[in-house]
Amino acid sequence: MMKLFRESRDFEKAEKLFDEMLQRMVKPNGITFSTMISSAALCSMHHKAVEWFEMMPSFECVQDDKLSSGMISFYARVGSVDVALRLYDRAKKEKWKVDKLAFMALIKMYGKLGNYDGCVCVYNDMKVLGVKPNMGTYRNMLHAMGRAKMAWKAKAVYEEMINNGILPNQSTYGAVLHAYCRGSYKEDALSVYKEMKKKGMDVGRVLYNMLLDMCSNVGYVDEAVEIFKDMKCSGTCHPCSVTYSSLISVYSSAGKVSEAEAMLNEMIGCGFEPNILVLTSLAGCYGKTKRTDDVVRIFNQLLDLGISLDNRLCDCLLHVMTQIPKQEHGKITDCIEKANPKLGFVVRYLVEEKEGGVDFRKEASELFNTIDDYVIKKSLCNSLIDLCVNLDVLDRAHELLSLGHTLGIYTNIQIRSQTRWALHVKSLSTGTALTALHVWINDLSKALESGEELPLVLGIQTAKYKSSFSVVESYLKEHNAPFEKDTDTGWFLTTNEAVKSWLQSRGSSETDAALNSRVLGVPVMTLSH
Repeated sequence: MMKLFRESRDFEKAEKLFDEMLQRMVKPNGITFSTMISSAALCSMHHKAVEWFEMMPSFECVQDDKLSSGMISFYARVGSVDVALRLYDRAKKEKWKVDKLAFMALIKMYGKLGNYDGCVCVYNDMKVLGVKPNMGTYRNMLHAMGRAKMAWKAKAVYEEMINNGILPNQSTYGAVLHAYCRGSYKEDALSVYKEMKKKGMDVGRVLYNMLLDMCSNVGYVDEAVEIFKDMKCSGTCHPCSVTYSSLISVYSSAGKVSEAEAMLNEMIGCGFEPNILVLTSLAGCYGKTKRTDDVVRIFNQLLDLGISLDNRLCDCLLHVMTQIPKQEHGKITDCIEKANPKLGFVVRYLVEEKEGGVDFRKEASELFNTIDDYVIKKSLCNSLIDLCVNLDVLDRAHELLSLGHTLGIYTNIQIRSQTRWALHVKSLSTGTALTALHVWINDLSKALESGEELPLVLGIQTAKYKSSFSVVESYLKEHNAPFEKDTDTGWFLTTNEAVKSWLQSRGSSETDAALNSRVLGVPVMTLSH
């Protein structure tokens, strides 16, 4: 009768039958509990499965290996992490047979916890134990790798899934597309998108917006326009405020003013009010095209709309100042002072090249201490250093970089070991990367002068798709620095003998840091020794 209720997915009647057994003095055994647990599982009542499993000892029923192994997935699903992992460790140690559902549930559990290494470990265990992943396992792995921004791993999992003959469904496509977009695997993301369209699948607003956001981040203007057109023609979803924000951002990043303005007008025409992110993007676009008065106009529009001004806007205004003529800096400085008086004070101090009477480091430190968000704090520090380089006040650039180290804004820029000294600038802005490069080579010079042994290998790590790569490359070429570039990884590498010879050959004539040339519009510093 219990099995009959299980087949009909009627767990309530199964429980009533169990109560009747007890009333009639019929003692339940292991099969009884196994049937009740499997019945709860078929009804997706995982908490009930756990409850019945934990009831077994009170009826003197043995929780055997097979049943315990099957319980791993239920404990993982209800969030009993410790018990799930304890059973899983026992299963591996005592070589129980663990089914696909357990692996799938463990990967999902680790994913929810943000333990993405745990997801990978369980996935690798499956392969070692010869258990073939099913569609659910692949989907959970793809979701987890997407949240972890491990696009390279998501790609490997996806390709393995295809090679194993499992064809992706709409949910799987969505998971892999999410992973590619978050990891900026632009070509792979567009390929999956085209495949979905070819199969007539509904992409949906979330994925459309995700694709557009990725295009905005990587500067794919034409692709963004095409996706936007597809979205409007899909018949299943319409653009929302997020959609328009991404289009305005992608046009703004490319400096396409008329297109960005047209998209803003379309957005307003559809009943969506522009928020601070939209207007900040447009302000950046005007700055890129040196239309300072329009930047000020947008700023005043934000004030008139009563929109609360934030530090992202200030960061944008700082970036604008590195792009417009110096004689127009005062207009933007006035805006920054209204948005953030502390930042405005620091900026005016730099722009007007004030000397004495102010402890610049103290003022900058107080500014950063008012900002809780680490990402915004680092971005503002980067922008201030860029402004210093643009204004040719290198002592302040060095001071801000040093302060950034002290406050923990910058960590692990220089890494030293017995075999390698490395400079990591991949997460830095152009001006900050150049300032850090100058400091690093200064440190190498001092180490050489003091008789310290340099390691066998010295390297500079940049981001191959960002401006820091080309700027560092141009800087090293200009100064005939003996670094070999690896375009695929973004590294510039050299040996200790090569760098010793180079540093010694430069002599002592170049003793001061000075901005005497420009690379990609950013001033480049001569090395100090």
